[in-house]
Amino acid sequence: MQIVEVGTDPHRQREFLMLPVKLYQENPYWIRPIDKDVEDTFNPAKNKHFKYGECIRWIALDDSGQTIGRVAAFINQNTVHKGNEQPTGGMGFFECIENEDVAFALFDNCKQWLTQRGMEAMDGPINFGERDRFWGLLTDGFDKEPLYGMGYHFPYYKLFFEKYGFHAYFEQKTFFLFMDYDRFIKNVNQLFFERAERVLKMPEYEFKHIEKAHLDKYAEDFRIIYNKAWAKNLGAEDMTPDKARGIMQRMKPILDEELMWFGYHEGTPIAFFIMLPELNQIFKYVNGKLNLIGKLKFLYHKLLKTNYKAFGVIFGVVPEFQGRGVESAIALASSKVAWRDNYQYRELELNWIGDFNPKMIRFAELLGGTPHKTHITYRYLFDRTKEFKRHPLI
Repeated sequence: MQIVEVGTDPHRQREFLMLPVKLYQENPYWIRPIDKDVEDTFNPAKNKHFKYGECIRWIALDDSGQTIGRVAAFINQNTVHKGNEQPTGGMGFFECIENEDVAFALFDNCKQWLTQRGMEAMDGPINFGERDRFWGLLTDGFDKEPLYGMGYHFPYYKLFFEKYGFHAYFEQKTFFLFMDYDRFIKNVNQLFFERAERVLKMPEYEFKHIEKAHLDKYAEDFRIIYNKAWAKNLGAEDMTPDKARGIMQRMKPILDEELMWFGYHEGTPIAFFIMLPELNQIFKYVNGKLNLIGKLKFLYHKLLKTNYKAFGVIFGVVPEFQGRGVESAIALASSKVAWRDNYQYRELELNWIGDFNPKMIRFAELLGGTPHKTHITYRYLFDRTKEFKRHPLI
């Protein structure tokens, strides 16, 4: 066996990209990620995190030269010390045949590279970027298709991580709920309705979905709420106006106005509930390629509205309005739209919620959500005598 750096070698880059295709080709649930999404992660011209970080990736070759494993390691100087007792790097994009020696060799490479750069721990599998993509190892839900941007993995990966010495830093729960009236009413908690209706009747509150004609306004509202509700959480960075506008512009081609909601108190933005069409329900037809044929397939399914699943991307309420029923009100306002006859979206999967956020988990349960999948973000301390601590509660 040999571990080789991918670097800029086109053949090795191709092998890195194609290994999951070979590993999962017989799996009916795996959906191939968009090739460009993966490759852009390692492209300094596309990934802004190279401005304050670095990464490397390797593939493992057997004696005949066949690719049997892959992994990447990276450092983001903005998060190395944020919320950590020790400087912590990351590893991710791990794929491997069912062979412990290969897996451990790949882990060792990550550990050695990070140690040489002053790191004392590594989290994984994570992304060289934001937490909304390629974050965490699937440990439950192998009989369900992955959401766009989330990993699908073999069950034996969990054994590799834990036997090597990784510990669960936090669990990531994905909740599922029905959007149509009959099934929503059947599952939702009555307390949710009482809270929501009380707030919806108050004239000082307003809840509405976006209008594409005013995206810049909603981008700024999103930024204000995000920085108050999320930026103080461990691992989250402040959002700039340019970044907020960029996010909205990237979502513009796929967003549905009635899936993206904002809440206001006397005109001040205080809450958002951002949902999108679940793209993997279309991307599963393009086989990782957004070339001309892939784009035509995407357009075909988009126009024919073959996707019936929505994806809850992010939910946030500014701290001073938390616990007042605002969470329930904005969720109910958005739900009522889905109760129309022939509404396209019948199912909703909420983006993962960390077990360090019990308030959000409780809210997902009040909404009628049921645990659907579990991912785990692991942490490995290089000093094996040091006490391991899980992600603190927020």
